[in-house]
Amino acid sequence: MCAAPISDLYTNPILNADWSDPDVVRVGDDFYLTASSFGRAPGLPLLHSRDLVNWTLVGHALQRLEPAAEFRTPRHDCGIWAPSIRHHDDRFWIFWGDPDQGIFQINSPEIRGPWTRPHLVKAGKGLIDPCPLWDEETGDAYLVHAWAKSRSGVKNRLTGHRMHPHGTELLDEGKLIVDGDRIPGWFTLEGPKLYRHDGWFWILAPAGGVETGWQGALRSRGFFGPYEEKIVLEQQDTDVNGPHQGGWVRTPSGEDWFLHFQQRGAYGRVVHLQPMRWSTDGWPVLGDDGAPVAVHRRPDLPPGPPAAPATDDDFPGGRFGRQWSWTANQQDGWATHHSGDGLRLTCVRSADAHDLRKLPSILTQRLPGTPSAVEVELKLHSEEPGARAGLAVLGDAFSWIGLQRGADGTVHLVHRFAEGVAERERDADHPRVAPEGRVRLRIEIGAGARCRFFHDIGEGPQLSGPVFAATPWRWVGALLGLFALAPVGSGHAGAATFMHFRIDSLSPIAAE
Repeated sequence: MCAAPISDLYTNPILNADWSDPDVVRVGDDFYLTASSFGRAPGLPLLHSRDLVNWTLVGHALQRLEPAAEFRTPRHDCGIWAPSIRHHDDRFWIFWGDPDQGIFQINSPEIRGPWTRPHLVKAGKGLIDPCPLWDEETGDAYLVHAWAKSRSGVKNRLTGHRMHPHGTELLDEGKLIVDGDRIPGWFTLEGPKLYRHDGWFWILAPAGGVETGWQGALRSRGFFGPYEEKIVLEQQDTDVNGPHQGGWVRTPSGEDWFLHFQQRGAYGRVVHLQPMRWSTDGWPVLGDDGAPVAVHRRPDLPPGPPAAPATDDDFPGGRFGRQWSWTANQQDGWATHHSGDGLRLTCVRSADAHDLRKLPSILTQRLPGTPSAVEVELKLHSEEPGARAGLAVLGDAFSWIGLQRGADGTVHLVHRFAEGVAERERDADHPRVAPEGRVRLRIEIGAGARCRFFHDIGEGPQLSGPVFAATPWRWVGALLGLFALAPVGSGHAGAATFMHFRIDSLSPIAAE
């Protein structure tokens, strides 16, 4: 057999950043993907592809998290967990679990909206990872969900409900349909995706934990069980740890594919694409006979031009691109629109300016999963003593570099950090005067998410401080962030302007 030409191949991961807990649906010739966004706003990212390999970010389904008062401050590991996206009755539907509130649903006639406001389908603690199914054969509708032990004291089990076909209410109290404790060797069964195929109800669900788990398939002739199970994708002798939790999609020509994540520490959960077929005994076979593929023939679809979610931004008119999210619901006045280019952030007053992890007004995007150089130009306009602005790598530990107005009126270049256990930041390098109140900032992200910080205040790029190893939160990968802050006080505290944000690839040698 002849090898496929290079142009007919794709390489995993297809989304090399933290697009956590992906789910996918096809509508006509278009594929759409959504992912967990946790406590960031806007939430529920919406990605589009025509070939399952090249994806672009086309918007978000949820502009503000609700109840709004709960998300005025960062809740990094809370909020939107493991959404499911479906298309039914000429509408897009997204269901997700908020572990502290319950199961929500929104829907829209078009992927770009308008989306309905969140509707609480089932209230309760620890209700996560919901997935609906409208059975086209019978007209019945169902919902399955998992459990978070941190809120409910229960995990490793799946609960099933009959659901009203309009998707806004459940028709029963729910039944335990899969008990993972009864499956030898299985633990942390979660993330179910529900399908109907070949006369069976199918649940594709991961187990075994985020970093080390596997993908399971369960099937039953009736929705409420009993289900039989099989492991259909696991690491085996590959470099892909814990390949699991995602969605199955079929192309117009009848090919089957499965998208899932791999946990990569500070980089978060990157997305892989696996071929999928059905064995003679009726079970799905993922990847290369159950092992994840690194390189594979592309799907039988018209190949699209190379594409990926945008990262660079010139902030035209002071507006930022879709790739950015705040660390909590946006409040009026954080960013100012204007006639030129550049992001103008107000120096938001806060008693927590010493700890970026507590601040809602940080504008973030995902850490790139390959060696990269991040650059941005910054000018601090504020005359307020203590006002500061900068470029950050934000996680359980954080580090930032930027400008701060001193008590004597001078502007200093500062570089600060905090370990995961620290309650406030401290200097990573000695402050120095930035006479023009302007600086070009650079972070080089190498292997293992090790970050080197640079600054240029008119004397050429200078290395600042020691290497900083980026860290994730519990469920969220590290983030890049832009911010402007000021101490508690009265009146307007001024602003900072960010220009020409860029992320460029680094060669492996340069990244070392």
